[in-house]
Amino acid sequence: MHSAAAAPALKGLKFISKNAEWPAVERRFDQLADSTNGMLPRALFGECIGMDRASKEFAGILFDALARKHGIKGDPINKEELREMWVQVSKQDFDSSLQIFFDMVDKDGDGRISVEEVKEMISFSASANKLSNIQEQAEEYAALIMEELDPDNLGYITTESLETLLLYGPQKTVVRGKESQNLSKMLSQKLKPVREDNPLRRWYRSTNYFLEDNWQRVWVMALWIGIMAGLFAYKYVQYKDGPAYQVMGHCVSMAKGAAETLKFNMALILLPLCRNTITLLRNKTKLGVAIPFDDDLNFHKVIAIGISVGVGIHSICHLACDFPRLIKADSDKYALMNQFFGEQPSNYWFFLKSVEGVTGIIMVVLMTIALTLAAPCFRRGRFYRLRRLTGPRAFLYSHQLFIIVYTLLIVHGEYLYLTKEWYKKTTWMYLAVPLLLYGGERVVQVLRSIKPVKIVKVVLYPGNVLALHMSKPQGFRYHSGQYMFINCAAVSSFEWHPFCITSAPGDDHLSVHIRTLGKWTRQLKIVFSQICQPPPSGKSGLLRADCMQGSDLNKFPRVLIDGPYGAPAQDYKKYEVVLLVALGIGATPMISILKDIVNNIKAIEEESENALESGTAGSGGPVSLHSNFKTKRAYFYWVTREQGSFDWFKGAMNEVAELDHNRVIEFHNYCTSIYEEGDARSALIVMLQSLNHAKNGVDIVSGTRVKSDFAKPNWREVYKRILLDHTNAKVGVFYCGAPVLAEELRQLALDFNHRTSTRFEFHKENF
Repeated sequence: MHSAAAAPALKGLKFISKNAEWPAVERRFDQLADSTNGMLPRALFGECIGMDRASKEFAGILFDALARKHGIKGDPINKEELREMWVQVSKQDFDSSLQIFFDMVDKDGDGRISVEEVKEMISFSASANKLSNIQEQAEEYAALIMEELDPDNLGYITTESLETLLLYGPQKTVVRGKESQNLSKMLSQKLKPVREDNPLRRWYRSTNYFLEDNWQRVWVMALWIGIMAGLFAYKYVQYKDGPAYQVMGHCVSMAKGAAETLKFNMALILLPLCRNTITLLRNKTKLGVAIPFDDDLNFHKVIAIGISVGVGIHSICHLACDFPRLIKADSDKYALMNQFFGEQPSNYWFFLKSVEGVTGIIMVVLMTIALTLAAPCFRRGRFYRLRRLTGPRAFLYSHQLFIIVYTLLIVHGEYLYLTKEWYKKTTWMYLAVPLLLYGGERVVQVLRSIKPVKIVKVVLYPGNVLALHMSKPQGFRYHSGQYMFINCAAVSSFEWHPFCITSAPGDDHLSVHIRTLGKWTRQLKIVFSQICQPPPSGKSGLLRADCMQGSDLNKFPRVLIDGPYGAPAQDYKKYEVVLLVALGIGATPMISILKDIVNNIKAIEEESENALESGTAGSGGPVSLHSNFKTKRAYFYWVTREQGSFDWFKGAMNEVAELDHNRVIEFHNYCTSIYEEGDARSALIVMLQSLNHAKNGVDIVSGTRVKSDFAKPNWREVYKRILLDHTNAKVGVFYCGAPVLAEELRQLALDFNHRTSTRFEFHKENF
């Protein structure tokens, strides 16, 4: 056997984890064999040696091969027999592992492997890696192997031929020059964490890094805190010099100071909700250089915390301090308050029954409900027993209570105990402009979404993904990476949900891909699945409905859209190098960006050709419509758990790969259900992938022209590779997906920024 060549090509061949130890296996044996008189059944062999349940069938074939090799007869085995098998599979020797793999395929040990044996091994490998499509096509792929390795139609292949197949895959390692290799070593040394023993220097360095990375947020937060501090101090001093201070002391100044910050924050919290205004500022101005528009929702949440603190201080100071002091004040002191309260109150009821008291209490109750249901744990419905009272819908409906809150706030501001002059009642002054702006935004939304869009195609993909293709309304202009809101009256007349636009600006239609994760999306899928037609009998395919099939378009549910709205990913054009990272359905904005990149490059090339033909090249002709497009290199990493997920954007990815003549885009599709290269459970899949891609140009996992990678990417190596290829560059990193990966990518960007000359600017999608 040619193990010297095989080992690096396969990156090793192991059946168990390198960290697995016999004591752990022995403990599992004792637990599993406790009820079977100290004997381990074949069905539990995989679990005992540390394989997961998905590998049960594969583990059974491994058990049979090892039993034949060691002359073990019978199904249950004792601990000594298990130890013999364990010693064999735990060897890190490549030749031994390769021989076990051959024994698994060649069941009768005659050195000949039939098409049925190949088919069975493919099926078991596919099952272990959760590759249902490959499992269904096992016969087709077995025929492909036989065609390659049995050209004489003998009906079998030899183990030597199978070894040739296993060594078929080309080396994936990129061979770099000596200079690049040295640079890589130097970079690895530079990226090693350096411990600073001096605490002052350590503090200075970390503070400097923090300000460098967050200066936009810092100045906005400093300005916000400064304004609040100024307003609080202004009101505190104003009341400290007034008559009310003589009776109620510091409490009245604290309450009024907090009230002033409340008025400011209740006005300010509306601005991050003005999406049209923010989108306009993002698209038409350079303010994004200094203002972190990507943090609009985060700032909204921070202001909500400020409001909560202000409400707490204002309420507690009044209820626990001011009112008791007014009730208990002696007649001489209270004489100063006659002009404000009239006859001295004798109990709390005097304050609670007043307009100020009633409006204040109702506002506190409504705001408590809304802010509580907005907390992440309640908004995401994590409390099973409270699922009917919490969740996205509860969050949405409870926020409508703020219509009442703002009405009561204006009333509350007009009936003040200690302020009688109209020009000193400033609540309406704070709220006027933000309320008008927000109200205008809502009017624009209503006017823009009066006419429903025309649904032209519906597709239901594996993994509970619904794709809607709709007509583009007249005047609907958007950038790749932006999103829009969708409303379907058949599900709910009041609910609007945001979804990234997956079509490119140059397409003649709009499309969105919706993953059914919540109640609204599940109901939407049900509504549209009822009008979808199954594929023709005898053929595989997807549930779909479109005008090409002659579907009655009037049967489609009525859909309204509102948008587009700005998002972080739309800024990709300003970077020469972009790293696009998506988890699962997070690929939606990235697909639009990929299509937009190739469309822009194609348009620029056509403009250049036209300029050359007309002789205007370099003569100061009209400015190109694509002058703001700077992207020259894009890296796309899509990580998903299921093979079926690749069907969502198979057509789009093939289209992009075909149009990308200059290879500007580098694709990396990762399927995490497949074991990493070097694992015996994925060895046949890896080599079958290489064979099929070489012969047919199609990846067996994704069904696209892009070869898929297995397991999870090493993100530090991804950053490092981009750094080596683009030194001193500014790289835009755009991420859409679960929060679990966002922090790792952000920290890696910061780490590389602090230690190298290449700058990674991280952006994350927020909804």
